[in-house]
Order: sequence, then structure tokens, then C-alpha cells
Amino acid sequence: MPGGQTRSCQWSAWRFRASAGWPVGDLLAFLASLCWTASNVAIARGSGGKGDDNGAFLSILLTAGLASVVWLAGAWGRGWPVLVPASVAWFMLGGALTMFIGRVLSFSSIQRLGAIRGASIKRLVPLFSVLCGVVLLGDALSVSLVIGMLLIFGGFGVLVVESLGRVRVAVQGAAAAAHDSDKRRWMRVGLLIGAVSALAYALGNVARKFGLNLMPEPAFGAMLGALTGVLLFLLSALFAPGYRASVRSTFTRFNPWLFGAGLSASAGQLLFFVAIDYTTVSRAALIVSLEVFLTMGMTRVLLPGRESLSMPAVVAAVLGVVGTVVIMLG
Repeated sequence: MPGGQTRSCQWSAWRFRASAGWPVGDLLAFLASLCWTASNVAIARGSGGKGDDNGAFLSILLTAGLASVVWLAGAWGRGWPVLVPASVAWFMLGGALTMFIGRVLSFSSIQRLGAIRGASIKRLVPLFSVLCGVVLLGDALSVSLVIGMLLIFGGFGVLVVESLGRVRVAVQGAAAAAHDSDKRRWMRVGLLIGAVSALAYALGNVARKFGLNLMPEPAFGAMLGALTGVLLFLLSALFAPGYRASVRSTFTRFNPWLFGAGLSASAGQLLFFVAIDYTTVSRAALIVSLEVFLTMGMTRVLLPGRESLSMPAVVAAVLGVVGTVVIMLG
């Protein structure tokens, strides 16, 4: 059966009924942003300093488990799907990019920069998603897209300047100067890996979209992608002590905040995966830009005094979300 016709009759009928009159993709993307907001705050609260487990491996395991339950429940009710080898390959590639590279680096970036600035850096995901959508998926490039991307990138530039400048305090003595230099290096790495994480997420979303076009099984794709991420993490643990310690910590030490972060991130990942089956990658990725404002509010309420909310951080968030709105209205 041709790849474009593998969608089951039952799934098509359900999908039509669910989407008639309702922006299902938009709603699911917004729910994903709520889940990722909760995850950002929980990571900032539950992870410690350098070398401490940030819960990335746990979150990938939870994604695999949650997606497996959802897919098995759906397949039990409407029949097992016809596997399309090319789609399976796209799902695995998407999992490697998002579940392994994107998720691990995103958790590490939030651990270094905090929930608010980590969420702001994730605004590069819609920027890269739009660029990938235009180049790889043939999405139209309009004036509003260009303006929106410039605003998002401007917000990221403000965040970079603010994040590096906020640690440039007056220091006294060699020890204090060394500590200040180490802190700036710690934050620079956080900014860099946050940007790489955003690019990995964007490329992974494109791979998922290719897979969904051939085999519209979002839960199956999420499950396969997460299992790919688990396998890659375990392989990395054979050679990297940090990954090995993270795997060991997952099974020997329970951290309720990191467990909640993993569960929320997993739900957000699954919701986003389903969302891009209803709408374009660019639109879904842009809707979740509300995550940065939601993270600001939740951080102020749940973690008062733990993380500062400076004017540059607010400006960066506003620029990012205004850029999102410009693109969506266009």
C-alpha cells in the first residue's frame, strides 16, 4: 500500500471528527507548552550544580513508557498499523535528534541557566523550525516570517548579552576572580548547548513530519523515537562517566522534582508530536513560544527568590513571543 495511503479508515474518521471546527493542532501545541513549562521549573528546582544528574535519562525513559501505553491502547482499539520502513527510519532519526541530543542538551542548559533563561533560549526552536520548514518542507517564506525571525533572534541576542553580563560583578582577589571567570564559562556553555539543542529539536521535528506524512501514527513515532534515545544514551554511558552516573542515579536515587520534570516533558513531547500531525511544524513550534511567559510566571510563584527576573530577560521573552505572533498572524 502506498505510503501516503497507509492511514487507517478508523484513524481518518476520528481525525476528521476531532478537527472539524476545532484548531486541534493549535490546542495540542498549547497544551505541550504548558507541560514544558512545568518541566522547566521542575528541572531548575530539582537539579543541583555541576556533575549532578539533571534527569534527562529519566525523562527519556518516561517518554518511552508513556508513548508505548498510548500507542498500544490505540492500536488495540483500531488495529495494528502497517509499518512503513521509510517512516520508521524517519521516526528513529527524529528520536535521535530530539530525545537524545535535544532533550539531553536542553536539560543541561536549563540546569546551567535556570528555568527562565533556559526557556528563552528555547525560542530558537521556532526560529530554526521555520528555517527548516522553508528549506526542507517547502513552507512559504513571507515578509511576516522574516520579521518574526528577526524579532526572535533579537531576543536571543539580548539574552546572550544579559546572561554574560549579569555575572560580571566586582571581584576582589584572585580566588574571587577565578570564581567569576568559572561562572561565566559555565553560563557560556549553557548558552551554546541551548542553541545546539534548539537546532536538534528543529531538525528532529522535520524528520518526524516526514515520518508522519508516510505513516500517521504519532504515538508510535514518539515511542520509537524515545526508545532510540534510550539506546543512544546507554551506548554513550559505556564511554562517558557522566552518562553512566546519570543512568545509575535514575535507578538508585528518587528525585520527585526530576521525576515530575521527566513526566511533564514526556507529555509535552507526545502532545507536540500529535500536534504536528494536524498542523505544520512551523506553526506548532511557534505556538509553544508562550512557554517562556508561562515559565516566568510559574517560576515567580513556585520558586520565589530562587531565580531573578531582570528587565533584559523580560525584553528577550517579549521579543521572542512578539516574533511568534507576527509569524502566526502573517
